[in-house]
Amino acid sequence: MSSSPTKHLFFVYAPDYAGPGRLDHRFSVRGKHLKGVDGLLEGGIMKFGGAFLAPELTDERGRKKMMGSVVFYEAESIEEVRKVVESDPYFTDGVWDKEKLVIHPFVPAMHWPST
Repeated sequence: MSSSPTKHLFFVYAPDYAGPGRLDHRFSVRGKHLKGVDGLLEGGIMKFGGAFLAPELTDERGRKKMMGSVVFYEAESIEEVRKVVESDPYFTDGVWDKEKLVIHPFVPAMHWPST
């Protein structure tokens, strides 16, 4: 009798590069990023994620002032998550700051209710 591989939750903190034009660049890559997210959600590896915002929430044009992403993945290993993250357009097209990216195993203390 074979058992299925053990999967674990992983937390990814992916801040954007800072500097002029960074929000415009994020929005220019966003469509490609979201296309990939759909497949990851359907495949079950991505569980939950989104952008974190600057304290002022919006920029002068009324756009959400996104400064990076926080994503939760379920996978067998941190290496599997790293491969997924490094293939994301936000990573490959220079939105996320590769030097500040953090991936950690995660154990929830409580369950987020389903909607």
